Amino acid sequence: MRRERPVLLWLIGGAGIAFLYLPLIVIVVLSFNEARLSMVWQGWTLEWYVRLWHDQALWASLVVSLKIAAWSTMAATAVGLCGALALERGRRPGMETMLLLPLVVPEIMMGVGFMLLFAIAHLPLGVTTVTLAHTAFNAPLVTLLIRARLKKLDPALEEAALDLGATPWQAFRWVTLPLLRPAIVGAALLAFTVSMDDFLVTFFTTGPGGTTLPLRVYSTIRSGVTPEVNALSSAMVLASMAFVALAVWLQWERADR
Repeated sequence: MRRERPVLLWLIGGAGIAFLYLPLIVIVVLSFNEARLSMVWQGWTLEWYVRLWHDQALWASLVVSLKIAAWSTMAATAVGLCGALALERGRRPGMETMLLLPLVVPEIMMGVGFMLLFAIAHLPLGVTTVTLAHTAFNAPLVTLLIRARLKKLDPALEEAALDLGATPWQAFRWVTLPLLRPAIVGAALLAFTVSMDDFLVTFFTTGPGGTTLPLRVYSTIRSGVTPEVNALSSAMVLASMAFVALAVWLQWERADR
């Protein structure tokens, strides 16, 4: 017997998808609006994308965001990998609870705490302090993701390598690390995204030369949403969709092979 389609669930699912994607569609459409005011439609134009291309301040803030995200992601991934191995093999009671604290503490409290810490340490606020702060709140996230994958690994594989004459480092390098690679890459991508998107912690820990893209956009829209911001948002959405499509295509290619 054919089961009837749950119409109510389809409606709820469609409403949820529309709630998520309609704002993105509105931003993309308004980025081509010829009017200076976003809510007044006057026709199609590419003027705002041209202005965005020549906006040196936005490009400079994008470069700062990419630098901070790259350095903090590499540091957080290294710390998170070591932390996951230590938690899984050390079996220290209470350490995992301490690891979860930065994930549940309100972000504004973390931002104020980092600012006071850097002030006590007499460390000038700037790109370095933002990178350290991003590393600190990304490392627990990376640790949890890698440890979740580490729990599913069969310890007999590494033990077999040791029995066959491999050193502990060789067993980790040639057996454990390749099995952890998908989790490491996924955790690094998530940490990079969180770092690029962060505002509150960056707001409290930044200084001269450390203006990231979210801070630049915030300073721009304080007097109202401008078409350049719509164009920037549209470009970032399209870039994200392109990366997602590339990832899906690579997965299909790997599955075919």
